[in-house]
Amino acid sequence: MAGHGAPALDIDGSGARVAIVASLWHTEVMDGLIAGSQEALAEAGVTEIELIRVPGSFELPLVCQGAAVAGFDAVVALGVIIRGGTPHFEFVSTAATDGLTRVALDTGVPIGFGLLTCDDDQQALDRAGLPGSREDKGREAAEAALGAWQVLRELVSDAP
Repeated sequence: MAGHGAPALDIDGSGARVAIVASLWHTEVMDGLIAGSQEALAEAGVTEIELIRVPGSFELPLVCQGAAVAGFDAVVALGVIIRGGTPHFEFVSTAATDGLTRVALDTGVPIGFGLLTCDDDQQALDRAGLPGSREDKGREAAEAALGAWQVLRELVSDAP
């Protein structure tokens, strides 16, 4: 299982303002990812959480960039891309992944990567954090974004 060896993060999200940017495709999976993200953020003490919905995964980078520029401390990007019989999967997966990386590096705002790229519906359901799922990638993406925010905040406060 891919989640084996995941770190146990001790995160204090007090004072953080976090946006969850989530695709509208694959409703059941997205509902699980969003719930996992919201729960993880709330457990870490984040009280300012804004859910922003976008048409699909291709739109994640642009809207995440908008959230970063708007002053959110961290952004959680959630989406699902299921492999089909055409190259569309590779194009959208690559564009969204590269775009999210660029947003984080260009803005300095942590982006939690909760974009599932799966071969079939069952793989997505197994990672959605739903009852019976083996993993909760929404939770993991939120924890990663908040953990990176915490590290960056400590770096700035420790600077001379």
